[in-house]
Order: sequence, then structure tokens, then C-alpha cells
Amino acid sequence: MLKNPLNNSTQKLWNAKSGAIALVAVAATMLSACNTPQRQATVPAPPGSVNTTTEEVVDNTAQLIGQTVTVRSAPVRRLGPSTFTVSDDRFFGNESILVVNATGKPFVLPESGQEVQVTGTVRNFVLADIEREYNLGLQPNLYAEYESKPAIVAQSMALAPTPGELTSNPKKYYGQTLAVTGEIENLRTPNSFTLDEDKLLGGEDLLVIHAVPTANVREGEKVAVTGVLRPFVVAELERDYQLKWDLTLQRQLEAEYSNKPVLVATGVYPSAIPE
Repeated sequence: MLKNPLNNSTQKLWNAKSGAIALVAVAATMLSACNTPQRQATVPAPPGSVNTTTEEVVDNTAQLIGQTVTVRSAPVRRLGPSTFTVSDDRFFGNESILVVNATGKPFVLPESGQEVQVTGTVRNFVLADIEREYNLGLQPNLYAEYESKPAIVAQSMALAPTPGELTSNPKKYYGQTLAVTGEIENLRTPNSFTLDEDKLLGGEDLLVIHAVPTANVREGEKVAVTGVLRPFVVAELERDYQLKWDLTLQRQLEAEYSNKPVLVATGVYPSAIPE
């Protein structure tokens, strides 16, 4: 822990805002790429989203009230069909934040320990206001401890597995819109790179293809990528995204990634998740 937590939090919040413009474009594309609405409740997010952490939402609630933020966390507790809590377990004693699913679509929480990415508006939770605006049928006795505390009213949510989880069990995620964080390890072409897997034992790096070349990424940079996971089939990728790979590159990638998953990115932006 740093000796001056207030200055550290303020600096992190300032740094997080630098990714806001890129994040807006990501959030706006997530709905169109989704093929499994029961697993991916997502709608376009409004402008001005800030890429941040749950710790920042708790520590800087007053500054973030009314702003749209994006956080990543493993769900801590399911309260009802439209609500659950998240918390940053990297910080001892960090307060949980209530997430209210206001997308109008169901979202099935993942298995224990797997993270989700949530984009929504920060507000102090007032049950009567939420019910009046969204009519979710929340039971008052379940939310007494969250009254007037920080909450995120979500406009977009996605599963957030690690690269290794995707490469070790891709069939579980094929066709889904995902939010994946990792370090760029191998920049193969202007529109393809790998995300390093350094957490899951035996996990392999994940190939990412961006339909539009991503000019501002570099090897070693930690990024968050949203996109749809699909099997790597050169002919289908060329047909669907007009990648214009030369024959040599096609053969190299096919030899290395045939029968493996590839994440087709709809957006790439700096990650707010600390090391």
C-alpha cells in the first residue's frame, strides 16, 4: 500500500480517464457482436465512460456520481435476478458495490471466481428510485444494507475470462461477446497479436484479430479487448473480415493456430486493472 492513498487514488482516476474515448466505441459495438443474449446482456453505453476499478468507485463516489464507468470484478454475491455485488479483492476490506442490471436483458452470472465486465452509471442506491425508473421488482428486505451506498446501474455486461481460460476450454465461450485483459506479447501484423497467459498453468496465449488495424498498440502493453470468440479458420476469417493476409502469413497462422480459438476484436483499449 502507498503511504498517501488519497493522492494515489486521485492519480489512478486521472489515468483511467485517458481511456474513456476509446471505451465508448467499444461499448457501442458490443450488442451487435453478441450471438447469445442469455449469456450477454448488453446494450450501447452512453458517452463519457471511464475505465476504472471498483476501489476507485468506493473511494471517489462523490466525484463519479452520474458518470458512466467500466469495472471488472468477480461477482461476490447474487441478491436477485437483476442484482449482484462486486468487490476488488486486491484491496483488503474493500467495500462491495451493488450492480443493478438495467439492460432489460438477463445476465447469467459466471462460475465462482470468473470475472465480469460491467459498464454503467455510478449513483447512490435508493431502492424507491430504482424501482420507479426500472420496475425490477426488487425485494426491500434484501437491499437495506445498500441504501444510499455506491451502486452501478449497468447498461452493458460481459463475461471477462483470462486468455488461458479461453484457450484451454474454447467451446464453452464460442460465439459469445467477451472482455479479455492481457499483455500484448507478439504483434504479428497491424491487425493481429497475442495476449500473454501468465496465470493459468498450462494455458496458452490467445490470438486476437482486429477487423480494422489497431495502430496504437505495442508489445508489452496491458490492454482490455472486447470481441467474439470463434474457431480459427483462415478462409472464414478472410471472407468475413477481408483481412488481406498474404499467402505466407496465412500458412504461418494456419499452421500455428488451426483448431484453436481466436478473439475477433471489436475494440482494444488500455486496461485499468493493476498488476
